[in-house]
Amino acid sequence: MSDDRAPLLELRGITKRFPGVVANDAVDLDLFQGEVHALLGENGAGKSTLMNVLYGLYRPDEGEVLLRGEPLHLKGPRDAIDAGIGMVHQHFQLIPVLTIAENIVLASEPHNGPVLDMAAAERQVAELAERFGLPVSPRARVEETSVGQQQRAEILKALYRGAQILILDEPTAVLSPQEAQDLFVVLRRLVTDGMAIIFITHKLNEVLDLADRISVLRRGEKVATVPREGATAAGLAKLMVGRDVDLSGSRTPAAVIGEPVLEVHDLVVRDDRELEAVRHLDLTVRAGEIVAIAGVDGNGQTELIQAITGLRKPESGSIRIAGHEVAGHPPKAAFQAGLGHIPEDRHRHGLVLEFTLAENAVIEDHNRAPISRFGWMDPRVMAERARHLIAGFDVRGGGPETIAGSLSGGNQQKVVIGREVDREPALLVAAQPVRGLDIGAVEFVHDKLIEQRDHGRGVLLLSFELDE
Repeated sequence: MSDDRAPLLELRGITKRFPGVVANDAVDLDLFQGEVHALLGENGAGKSTLMNVLYGLYRPDEGEVLLRGEPLHLKGPRDAIDAGIGMVHQHFQLIPVLTIAENIVLASEPHNGPVLDMAAAERQVAELAERFGLPVSPRARVEETSVGQQQRAEILKALYRGAQILILDEPTAVLSPQEAQDLFVVLRRLVTDGMAIIFITHKLNEVLDLADRISVLRRGEKVATVPREGATAAGLAKLMVGRDVDLSGSRTPAAVIGEPVLEVHDLVVRDDRELEAVRHLDLTVRAGEIVAIAGVDGNGQTELIQAITGLRKPESGSIRIAGHEVAGHPPKAAFQAGLGHIPEDRHRHGLVLEFTLAENAVIEDHNRAPISRFGWMDPRVMAERARHLIAGFDVRGGGPETIAGSLSGGNQQKVVIGREVDREPALLVAAQPVRGLDIGAVEFVHDKLIEQRDHGRGVLLLSFELDE
């Protein structure tokens, strides 16, 4: 990328403060036409905050945004969209009961006189999808489509509104490896056509594969911008974390294998379409070992985990946790038998986003001592439990009274992991435990899972990342 070209976009001295936190501290960032600029950083480093400033969701306390050398005053997302800036958020902003086409054209619908012209909308979406190589089913309801289709719909929504600058926040966090590669083919085509892309991710191999330049944030400050040429995963990880990070993945083998803590026999589970997702499965996890479930998403893994944790009733078969039969029983039975659960979807099954960290930290023990006495919960004990979790799992962005929904996705995940590990369960079911986590946090979580194993607990690990 030649230095004599004028940037398409410039962020100059962007500072954004929240109560008790400086999320962005005088950050500079520029973007050239026809490039992918990767934005790296630990959870809570300020990446999403910076992009929310660029998209008009936050007003900066200091600094300015320049587009083609002219100041850009953003009062809200509509101003950003009008300026040609589109954003695909980590958690999709689609309405499940609407079709793909309805979501894409929402607020910019084609009309035939005063009447909404859905045929035209579907035709325009199909033409846009074909033009950019983003296959979707325009008439399919979002709730019936795959995660990959939903993400393509989000990108098409931005393109439909004429985006020339595209912000992608953790775009591969919920994609299979093949879906991620398909996405990269599309992104390369977009930048070849002149679009500029800001790509937020924690996956260093993706950065080295896709980006032209790489900027690194650490604790709200930009610490470096480097070209892809000559960059290494180890060097980028050190810039992100501020120390050397073990990327080898080497682990010592289990020392002592004990009795079974999970016994699944002849299990049959149906999915939401009443099709057999799990067919006569046998599975055993023993104390002191980690058993991993691998495979492409959509092959029954989610339904299996839901059956084990009591979130889905199996059609037949047996599930025993620490000797207790829990098949068909509510989640409470599994937890009382000794289950800990790091769910695949932290928003739906891991946290109550409107609750504080103190409330979320005790959500499974709220009716037991020392949290509760004589029917009254003790706020001091709740706050102490939350402080212990925050310190022990490096949760950044708040304290016991912070609302869980205000944290970054990675820090929300740390809250869930910390709460479940702290309960010292006989069986820990960890479904996609490092989804959305930075490289330092991934190392930390893996060490915690190994620690659980070495303390004589069984771990059932579901991951779509073969390296994990």
